[in-house]
Amino acid sequence: MLTDFDGTLAPIVPDPELATPLPEAAEVLAALAESFGVVGVVSGRPASFLARHLGAASSVQLVGVYGCEWVEGGEVRRAPEVEPWIGVAREVLTAARAEAPSGVGIEDKGASVTLHWRGAPERGEWASDFAEAWAKRTGLLLQPGRMAVEFRPPVDLDKGTAVERLARGCSAACFAGDDAGDLAAFEALDRMAERGVRAVRVAVADEESPPELSASADLVLSGPAEALEVLRELARAAALPLRGDHHCGGR
Repeated sequence: MLTDFDGTLAPIVPDPELATPLPEAAEVLAALAESFGVVGVVSGRPASFLARHLGAASSVQLVGVYGCEWVEGGEVRRAPEVEPWIGVAREVLTAARAEAPSGVGIEDKGASVTLHWRGAPERGEWASDFAEAWAKRTGLLLQPGRMAVEFRPPVDLDKGTAVERLARGCSAACFAGDDAGDLAAFEALDRMAERGVRAVRVAVADEESPPELSASADLVLSGPAEALEVLRELARAAALPLRGDHHCGGR
């Protein structure tokens, strides 16, 4: 059972640094982990951010920066193929801080950089132009988001590869997400379904979510509150005696 963070466990807010998960989100994830072999959060946020807001309990896997980071043994680990791009991301970060007009937020994720303009929608064109120019200059990939764009290392890591890694060996897998970056997770579930895994794609959608997310989902929910309630009910149902079936890892 895997899920995104922003827009799924946490409401979208103007300042990303002020985002917090809904009350009981960490508790519900821990309850799910008592019945499912793998429970995790796969997010564009840094792994340290996820650990700070959800705790670093070993029962819940925390994967950040689109699969580039994860929490292991209470420590943040980073994929080695990302390391050569850290300096490049710092270059973009420095330029963005020097050139960004007021109203554009700049989020330093270490291995990536995100520009936000929710607080100043009129700055979206500037941010898009800056992002396209610097992506061409550096070779970094651009990941569109909710009134945001992120520079990512051009490595074979995304939410899809993270989902496939975490769900390896499972007979069933589910992912819930709300944004364009979550489409890779849905595509990973499609590939897993072709191999016989029972896959469920959950879109936590609103007017800002890409239409293709809901179109490819098995279940569409309206916002984090409804998503958390569904997860809570799933935890309750999963705690009941199983009838000869196994989710993953002997559970």
